[in-house]
Amino acid sequence: MDVTTDTFEADVIERSHELPVVVDFWADWCGPCKTLAPVLEREVAARDGSLVLAKVDVDANPELSQRYGIRGIPAVKAFRNGHVVSEFAGAQSPQAVAAFLDALLAPSEAVVLVNRLREQGELPEIVAALDSGDTEQALEEILEAIPASEPAMRELLRRLAVALFGDLGPEHPLSVTYRRRLATALY
Repeated sequence: MDVTTDTFEADVIERSHELPVVVDFWADWCGPCKTLAPVLEREVAARDGSLVLAKVDVDANPELSQRYGIRGIPAVKAFRNGHVVSEFAGAQSPQAVAAFLDALLAPSEAVVLVNRLREQGELPEIVAALDSGDTEQALEEILEAIPASEPAMRELLRRLAVALFGDLGPEHPLSVTYRRRLATALY
């Protein structure tokens, strides 16, 4: 679907809370954009509605280009829960595009770690916070657990926090705040 500055909030940001939205920033004069577009369309269609492809014409929507730091096109950004969680620039091979989309749809490292913790009965407060959707409380629990933890547990807590930052996206306010706090707690 074509997205404009006026529809971006609803079509990308809000929709990304339901399923991942991949945004292709392009322009009509851009040769590599014309090469990448059919590859993206084909690969997204092959994933049977598990994600959405949105297209932004950078010439017609310069505000979006500026907001998302588009310096060259084609530029592709994947949104989840209202934030950019993955991206690439330049024309890519069909295999690279497929790998990008598959990684976006695969269970995140955070999901894998939390499932393992749940199965092993470890860190139940953190698991409960994440199960209830309270990522901030989970990050607080992680930070509280670090000082008294053995090295292996500290590493697991670090990996979980970093994985949660990845799920949130690097620009999410919780990622920004807790990344600094995590560094302080660890070092």
